[in-house]
Amino acid sequence: MKSAPTLPPRSPEEQTRVEAAISDLFENKVVFNTALGIRVESFDPARPTIGFDMQPILVGHYVYGQLHGGAIAAALDGAAGFALMVAIAERYRNETAEQIVQRFARISTIDLRIDYLRPGIGQHFHASARVNRMGGRIASLQLQLENEHGTLIATGAAVFAVS
Repeated sequence: MKSAPTLPPRSPEEQTRVEAAISDLFENKVVFNTALGIRVESFDPARPTIGFDMQPILVGHYVYGQLHGGAIAAALDGAAGFALMVAIAERYRNETAEQIVQRFARISTIDLRIDYLRPGIGQHFHASARVNRMGGRIASLQLQLENEHGTLIATGAAVFAVS
């Protein structure tokens, strides 16, 4: 059985351009992410991570100052989208940053399921996603949200359209 050809690594300069393009799109052009204060933390293909700080607009329980469930869901949806961007950039390492960014126009959430495990208490939160499978049209991901102490707050699963 033939294995898939291994693409050569991207040059450091082009990798920097790809990461800058993804960061700009994710942090600035997706205005909802900007409103939530979401920022890219890691481009590690095994565990791409985004993060955000607690702020008054994200409070869902005013007595305890914990995250609103919708903020948790939005962060996990964002982490899934970011993980797909990183996976697409890895899959198409022979393309330029501009060509790769054009592929992101076809990404959209099909299904999102969240399991709320603990109250969203903390000052900083990290959301990450792992791509289980990415086909030509559909991708499946596992998601998690932790606070700055590593306390697991929520997990989830997502299905995205990628074409």
